[in-house]
Amino acid sequence: MSQTDPSSEAPRPERPRPRAFRLDQLGEDMVAPQPDYYEVEAAQAAAQTAAAAEKEERLTEEAQAEGFAPKKGGWTWGGVLLSALGALVSLSIGLWLDTLVEDLFAKSKALGVLGVGLAGLILVAIGVLVSREIAVLYKQRAIARLHRSLAIAHENDDVGMAKAKVAELISLYADKPEMDVARKRLKELRNEIIDGAARVEIAEKALMPALDAAARAEIAKAAKAVSLVTAIAPRAIIDVVFVAAQALRLIRRISEIYGGRPGMLGAFRLARAVGTHLTLTGAVAIGDSLLQQIVGHSVASRISSRLGEGVLNGLLTARIGLSAMAVCRPMPFIAEKAPSISDVAPFLLKRGDKEKAAG
Repeated sequence: MSQTDPSSEAPRPERPRPRAFRLDQLGEDMVAPQPDYYEVEAAQAAAQTAAAAEKEERLTEEAQAEGFAPKKGGWTWGGVLLSALGALVSLSIGLWLDTLVEDLFAKSKALGVLGVGLAGLILVAIGVLVSREIAVLYKQRAIARLHRSLAIAHENDDVGMAKAKVAELISLYADKPEMDVARKRLKELRNEIIDGAARVEIAEKALMPALDAAARAEIAKAAKAVSLVTAIAPRAIIDVVFVAAQALRLIRRISEIYGGRPGMLGAFRLARAVGTHLTLTGAVAIGDSLLQQIVGHSVASRISSRLGEGVLNGLLTARIGLSAMAVCRPMPFIAEKAPSISDVAPFLLKRGDKEKAAG
């Protein structure tokens, strides 16, 4: 048995000597975690949605300020003209009534007394109407201020402000018996420890869905009526007058749903606010949905010009209703999704799709 020479064995590799590591050196050797693609996409989509909602809210507040806020600044020639005309008309009516009463007294004392009584009733009715218009205007301004305050409370997570404004929102609908359950639920949470933003969201989920559903139903009803009348009206002037009347009725009805009761002056202010909102958000809305529907219904307009006009007038009426919702709603869309044209008037879009398929 042969013995191997120890010197002929291969040398063993030396074991690495231990060395110390620092945390910063260890971090250099580690591979940085890569962000998940879907998480990044979701975050970007959420950021875009939040930015769009913030822009929409800013434009809504500008429209409310244009329609309801008192004007600041000096006089204008237009204001001077209206004031002078109003004063002149008032003087003319007063002189006419004075002459009429004198003539009645000249004919008979009883007729004169009756004329004075009727003139007094006219003055009382005018006073009541004016006071009612002023009260309605102040209520519309209060709703616009509440809208802005709730938006600020949610954005800043202000607990005190949110608590006070939610209580004001509850009192706004104190005369609606169908909302008793929601009001009671919110009152039970009054003394609970809840963040300001969460309190505003809870109030929206409790009070707004029923009102939003009623407003959407009114928009759908008006859009359907406008589309039908435009399609069958023998004269263009008929559908123009009908569209204008339906738009004004829709704006007033949505205001009533959300707690406002506009009179003559209030309806004018409300229409101006809605028109301002349409002007400010027109580019966004058209680029988002309305322009696509107009392009999509070009085939329908070729098949039947009146039918195509009916669809477009219906879409325009729906857009006016959505602007009225944004302006009249006492709080912004936060927890609830703001409706679109496809939500309130899907029947118009389906009609266009059928006609394109037939073409």
